[in-house]
Amino acid sequence: MSRGFVKEDDQEEAPLIPPRAALPPGVTNYVTPEGLQALLEEKIYLENAKSQNKHENDAARRYENLMIEGKLKLLIERINSAKVVEPSENTDEARFGSTVKLKTITGLKPGMVRKFKIVGVDEADVKNNKIAFTAPIAKAVIGKRLHEKLEFQIGNTIEKLEVLEVS
Repeated sequence: MSRGFVKEDDQEEAPLIPPRAALPPGVTNYVTPEGLQALLEEKIYLENAKSQNKHENDAARRYENLMIEGKLKLLIERINSAKVVEPSENTDEARFGSTVKLKTITGLKPGMVRKFKIVGVDEADVKNNKIAFTAPIAKAVIGKRLHEKLEFQIGNTIEKLEVLEVS
């Protein structure tokens, strides 16, 4: 059919909605209580953004609403699949929700100390020292106890690490 017979509104391109953080297939969507709260706050923010969308240009308003609706759909799926993990009283062993302090014994930077919290994929933020439980370093640390040593491969280097602190 010639494009001359198609309404202008039908020619609008569907928005490309960025995916949420990757959650491997079959892996439970664990979140901390703070992580769930952040997801719920994000939902309220998006709902408010949609209700306050006042673009004068109809096409721009429709496009923005489609973007928001797409983001909301993905967010609601994450909220509905979220399994909240309450913080553990056991601070001897690294678990989901734990903050772990590691020291590099041998490897790329001997003596280097790292500290991070193990969180859900939507909460992960390397700049704020929050690492997803699906990350290789988190997987290597989960289940380790205070002062336990472990090996972790970074590229071609195997680092030997020690757990200095679990909280």
